[in-house]
Amino acid sequence: MNPHLAGPSYWPLVAYIGLAVAAVLGLTAASHFTGPRHRDKATGDPFESGIVHLGTGRLRFPVHFYLVAVLFVIFDLEQVFVFAWAVAVRETGWAGFVEMLVFVLILAVGLAYLWRIGALDRWRPQGRTPRIRVEGD
Repeated sequence: MNPHLAGPSYWPLVAYIGLAVAAVLGLTAASHFTGPRHRDKATGDPFESGIVHLGTGRLRFPVHFYLVAVLFVIFDLEQVFVFAWAVAVRETGWAGFVEMLVFVLILAVGLAYLWRIGALDRWRPQGRTPRIRVEGD
């Protein structure tokens, strides 16, 4: 029988998967047996930059912080589409230009709406206005 007509051979794939699993298990076992064995007072505590924490790590951030973060992601993601269009601007022609113009106009309308409702002015606490210093004060 012709070996080319028998169908694909899966033994290289099985060997690769077996070697990958063996490598993971071997490295995990090696790190378990060769790793350090000390149990200091602060070994299991979470820390950052080597500083033992004081207090709780559960800080409460205002919702406005997350709102601005989501708005940043949305309006930053538009750059991917604009950059892709700029790379292919010659191939898309006038139709691509009009489509990108509509896209940017929709984003501009969304930004104007968010600006109008005050979604971008939430960094300072309500009721406080920034003090402007004038020379001679």
